[in-house]
Order: sequence, then structure tokens, then C-alpha cells
Amino acid sequence: MKNRLSNVTCVLAAAALICAGCAVEDSTREDPLAVGPDLQIFAAPAGRAASAFEAAGGIDAWRKAGKIPLDCVVTFFQKDGSFYLTEQRYEVFPWSNSMRISGDEPDGAYTWQLLQGRFGILKGKSLYDGLEVGADNACIAEGILSVITAPVRLLDQSVDFKWAGEEVKLDGQWYRAAKRTSRSGDGNDSSLRDAAFYQRRSSGRVDMVLLRCRGAENMLIVRGHDYTLLGKGGVMIPSKIEVFNADASGRVRHRILQIDLK
Repeated sequence: MKNRLSNVTCVLAAAALICAGCAVEDSTREDPLAVGPDLQIFAAPAGRAASAFEAAGGIDAWRKAGKIPLDCVVTFFQKDGSFYLTEQRYEVFPWSNSMRISGDEPDGAYTWQLLQGRFGILKGKSLYDGLEVGADNACIAEGILSVITAPVRLLDQSVDFKWAGEEVKLDGQWYRAAKRTSRSGDGNDSSLRDAAFYQRRSSGRVDMVLLRCRGAENMLIVRGHDYTLLGKGGVMIPSKIEVFNADASGRVRHRILQIDLK
């Protein structure tokens, strides 16, 4: 496939765009997914979760973030060394654990939705023709959503989190992992994948997520970089996200995609 740039837009939704970036706005209730925290589902932040919020703009900013809109440039990397450059629009709903991805390609527009781990096509096609990224769309979308909304994800009481007893050193930084597993029984039907959220010791920020995709040997590593504040009093999210395909031990096979905020 020829490298090409199509003019699409990647908006991770929660607010209104301002200036050259994006801003978080109060939940407007115009979109049913744009809600605030449900105290029956989300625990009050404490300990390491509280530190994650502090490193990402604070709990008050996140409580107001019903939607987070972002425009992004997305680069898909192929195993043969070629790449495909495009733009997408994401709408992220932190407290609904959901996101929409939309864009326009030469063969038509599309809109996808990830709703609490379940992936669906609202409009258009499901995959880019000819692209082989090594992971399914649902797993990639959940990884992106998880690293952007990591502080909120740590409060989810519908799954189990267990913090590792020891830290690990990655790229010169010390991290502690929180492993997320779905609960069995008690009527729980969570579609969320098993994952590990890595919190940096120096800042308290959770900027890396390891996600188990379809098949025991297929995993994703999602890393957030260059965090930016979305307007005065807004949340902080990564302005650059990298997604890597990895084996069951977490060894990187190849980079799948890179997302850069516009």
C-alpha cells in the first residue's frame, strides 16, 4: 500500500476544541456516554490511584471530564517497513469506559465504537484495506482508551486490581504494575481484557499499559509520552501514544502505530 495522507481527524471526545489543542468540558448529558463518576462503580481514589490522578490533572478535573475530544495524526507501521499516514477523530468517555473512533478515507467515512470492552462498527468498514497491524481493532482501541484514562481505570470496581510487590526498571525508570483481571462468577460479564497498568515511581503517572489481546501469545504494549494539559483546570493526557505488538513475555515484536495530537 502506498504511503499516503488523507485528511481525517482524530478527536478523543470530552470537551470543546480550543486554540491549537483540545479542552475538557463539563458533562453536557447531550451524549448518553458523557457522564460523570458513578459512586456505585468507582471507588474514591486513594493510595496509588490518588497519585495517578494528581499526576494527570487532579480528581476534580477528571470528575468534570464527561468527554475528551482530540484531533490526531495516526501512523500505521507495516512489518515490511512501509507506513500509512492518516488522521482520525476519537471521542473518549472516561467514566463510561468507552470511545468512538471516526475518520474519512478515499473509499468512505467510518465510525467505530468501543463500549466497555465491546467493539462495534457504527458506520463504514471495520479495517483498513491492506493494512496488517498484528492486532484486532478492539484490542488496539482498548489500549488507547486505557492509557488516556488510566487514573479512572484504576477505580473500576467491576474488575480486580492487584499491585505488584516489587518494582521493575524500564528504560531507566522504576515502575510498579497493577494487574487487572476480570471477576468470575457473581453475575459479572465484563468484556475487559486482562491488563497491567504501570505507574512511574518518580511522578506517580500511569503511562504504560500491557494488554492481553486475542490469543495467549498476542499482547499489546501501549505507552504515553509528552503529557499535555487540556485547557486551564483540565486533565492531562499524552500528546503522543505508541502501540507495540509483543509476545506473551512482553518482548516487543514491532511497533503497530503512533498517535500524535494535532
